[in-house]
Amino acid sequence: MATLELASAMAEIAREAGALLLTYFRGGSFVSPSAANIAAGLDQPIHIDYKGDVDLVTEADRQSEKLITARIRERWPKHDILGEEGTRTETGSEYRWYVDPLDGTTNFAHGYPVFNVSLGLEHKGELVAGVVFDPTRKELFTAEKGSGAWLNDRRIKVSAVGTLGESLLATGFPSQKRHQNPNIYLYHQITLRSHGVRRAGSAALDLANVACGRFDGFWEFNLNPWDTAAGVLLVREAGGVVSDFSGGPFQISSREVCASNGRIHGELISEFQQIFAGRDLEPLPSPVEYASARKS
Repeated sequence: MATLELASAMAEIAREAGALLLTYFRGGSFVSPSAANIAAGLDQPIHIDYKGDVDLVTEADRQSEKLITARIRERWPKHDILGEEGTRTETGSEYRWYVDPLDGTTNFAHGYPVFNVSLGLEHKGELVAGVVFDPTRKELFTAEKGSGAWLNDRRIKVSAVGTLGESLLATGFPSQKRHQNPNIYLYHQITLRSHGVRRAGSAALDLANVACGRFDGFWEFNLNPWDTAAGVLLVREAGGVVSDFSGGPFQISSREVCASNGRIHGELISEFQQIFAGRDLEPLPSPVEYASARKS
């Protein structure tokens, strides 16, 4: 099957899943339950379960993955599927789907309208198509290997920013074991050496925003394949670069993701190496000293 046909079908599935998510979402402009929501019993608070101490999963996650996997199996019953909420189809197919039915679950559960549906497709170990759909902004990001990246009907490219000092970047922090993650040091150092760092809570959207030039770079630790598959292809097809923190090739199983417009990539990787080596670290300000100064 042609990649173009697959990408178009993926977009259709992502839009349907995004519409489903909005029937559960009651944040922002969706705060008032609709008649349909009330009839469906969705006028109650969103039910939240925990996969770990702080790793949320909602009924919306489960129903979205159920819908997506059903659509995939209807059209491509021999394809393998790896879904965040537990779907595992492993038959040895040349095609594998990476499904994040609701990327940004914590945002969603708190009524913060930054979340998406992310679908990535791999053929013989190579990413060939990806879709990220933001239902609250009606923004559909699509990419096909060798055919570019798109936002709705507009072709997108990474930014032309040439230095880290002029860059706006994004990062994320893990739900689990945050106290064991060194990202606060990278966040602190890169913030001081750039125009700023944003933390929105959705890796797929962060990668999509690198692809369309809103961000000049993005990094994060400990992401899963369903977090990165679609977004990585978007960045590549938009002319950007994706690697690990040493500048080596990104692999779908990588736990380190660094994406950029390519122009700042070497500088960003160099900063990471300095930070990991403990060189030229700016000290974190003391809250005790700050509190004392406030009183004087």
